[in-house]
Amino acid sequence: MDTITTTKLSSEEIFNLMKKFITEVIGEEFVEEMDITPESSFTKDLEMDSIEIVSFSEKIKAHFGDQIDFTGWLSSMDLDQLINLNLGMIISYIEECQS
Repeated sequence: MDTITTTKLSSEEIFNLMKKFITEVIGEEFVEEMDITPESSFTKDLEMDSIEIVSFSEKIKAHFGDQIDFTGWLSSMDLDQLINLNLGMIISYIEECQS
């Protein structure tokens, strides 16, 4: 299990951590075929379903603890925002929560 971190991470460190979580959720064999960038959409590019997104959000919660309310942030979005959610938006949100 990941440990809760309170250290402020750079954008690149957050991106690499998110890629690690995505790999753990959807499997290394799928990630190898993808070019994951901050612009990668969870539903269109990464083809993650709702159960995988929930698993991904649980990894964020386990890693950051109460410092990041990822589930609360997601619940504040409308359907179009959720459909268009990309990695860069999550990186920005985590950076904002760290400051």
